[in-house]
Amino acid sequence: MTNQEPSHQLPASAEGDGGVVLAFLSEVAGGRKLLETIRDRLEAGAEGVALAAPQNQPMAGQIVDRDEVREAALSRVEVTQAVLRDFGVEAVGAVMDPDPALALDDAIRAFSPREVLLSCLYDTRFGLTRKDLVEWAKQHFDVPVTHIPVRIEDDAIRWDVTHTLVVATQTVAGADLVAHLKRKAAERPHRYTFISPPSGQLSREQVCERLASTLAELYRSDIDATGQPMSPAPLAAIQNAIEHYRVDEVLISTLAGEQSKWLEEGLIDQVRAMTDKPVEHVEGGREGVPA
Repeated sequence: MTNQEPSHQLPASAEGDGGVVLAFLSEVAGGRKLLETIRDRLEAGAEGVALAAPQNQPMAGQIVDRDEVREAALSRVEVTQAVLRDFGVEAVGAVMDPDPALALDDAIRAFSPREVLLSCLYDTRFGLTRKDLVEWAKQHFDVPVTHIPVRIEDDAIRWDVTHTLVVATQTVAGADLVAHLKRKAAERPHRYTFISPPSGQLSREQVCERLASTLAELYRSDIDATGQPMSPAPLAAIQNAIEHYRVDEVLISTLAGEQSKWLEEGLIDQVRAMTDKPVEHVEGGREGVPA
């Protein structure tokens, strides 16, 4: 991870007849279905992958500061780049206009893709008339547009799947947390949505790196998960996520004991008072920072 902007320049191999696949990240980073689709397209002959994210207001997070919105978009690109790299796929990326429709139009002009993978909620709307982004894109562009759901119920309603909101920053790549999430998924199908509010002295780049490491590890075990690296204070982020996503339970991961500022501030009790969803608390150490 670097502090530089994602590059617009495509690798030389992407300029051949195979063309470029553009993944448009409107809501979250990563996604096992997005990863699988990109790998399928590369095996079928695509020669390059480009990522683009609008500087839009994420559904979960209540981000209002312009710089924070931009950093959230940059994080979506960088986390997804890191996950793809973990599976041997290099991708270029860019942060685009705040308006999703303009951003998508700019991204298609910039990368001239053979196909657009639109990673968003199916009911994503834009503009004063609240147009449907997925249907608008399919009708507006000559290039094929494929919707990649970011929630499992967008693709198929499966009530046997437990949707867990995972709140973790310092411990998001910890071995204890990853092992615990794998055990839960082995006992019953789970889908994890991560939010990583600012915590301690971790930089945005460090949070992106840790989240990407955990997403990639879960994908290797065929576990569905996505994430939003940048959020505001944890309580506001959790409340907003519960309101906007299907959440069956909340799992909060903190550093053990007195190391945790979240515990010191009473976050666990505050969340339990705020929601009737089950709230699980998992403690971990500082180990697990990805190599």
